[in-house]
Amino acid sequence: MRGAGAPDDLGGQLLELRRRRQAESPMVPPDASFDESVAAHLNAVLDRPDWARLVVWQALGDCPFTDSEEGERFTAAQRSMTARVLEGIRRRQRAGEVTGGIDPAFALLVAYAVVFSPITMPQFVRDIFGEDPLAPSVRQRLHEQLVKLLGTAED
Repeated sequence: MRGAGAPDDLGGQLLELRRRRQAESPMVPPDASFDESVAAHLNAVLDRPDWARLVVWQALGDCPFTDSEEGERFTAAQRSMTARVLEGIRRRQRAGEVTGGIDPAFALLVAYAVVFSPITMPQFVRDIFGEDPLAPSVRQRLHEQLVKLLGTAED
């Protein structure tokens, strides 16, 4: 007998994770500050590592879909979401909340890399910080440093 997570049950599990994610309210309220946005994304990733792994798996292009139309819908939705987030970075730059000295696309890439690092590179995070990658102190350190790196001098 196969347990949960068996290969033949994978499609059902992925569909369930996608449904749960779509049913949730937005991760970040529209009026959230950059600092609050970074914290919300870190919380989403580190509080739900299974969801974060699914996001990474989808980003690698290895995530199966029930059919090609579902894959195309997902890709279109993902591109739309990324465009909205990128515009948000540009808006924050214009408002002086995020440094204007960096390409907004690169800022977004750096933010994703740092936020997902405890999931995608746990051994590096553990070796660099000397702690469990999911520890609250690591979360706080990633948050503070990312805000310092991409925020403005006043942050």
